[in-house]
Amino acid sequence: MNVPVIFDSEYRFCLILWEVEPVKSAKLAELCKERLGWSRTTTYTVIKRLSDRGVVQNVNTIVSSLISKEEAQISEFEQMMEKKFEGSLPAFIAAFAKSRKLKKDEADALRRMIESAEK
Repeated sequence: MNVPVIFDSEYRFCLILWEVEPVKSAKLAELCKERLGWSRTTTYTVIKRLSDRGVVQNVNTIVSSLISKEEAQISEFEQMMEKKFEGSLPAFIAAFAKSRKLKKDEADALRRMIESAEK
């Protein structure tokens, strides 16, 4: 699936939407004011932009997502992999491992993922 780009501020909006959807646009505007400090018009502008790009839909003032959180995260990861690591997963993992010490449970989870991928 070709996921449209979701910019950082839009992603923060989507985090709220994914948590409460489907939701009336007025309630979503209230939540964005509380959590993001946005005005009602800013929220409606973001809804319109994301709707135009196929990320959300607004039908009869009920807003819901067309892209899941997981789909957005995978798309963002793939773009970052291409841009920063030339598509190389080993290069990404090497940089990640050098940047912080893995906890035992994290290393175990990675090991299980690798073993599962090899099957």
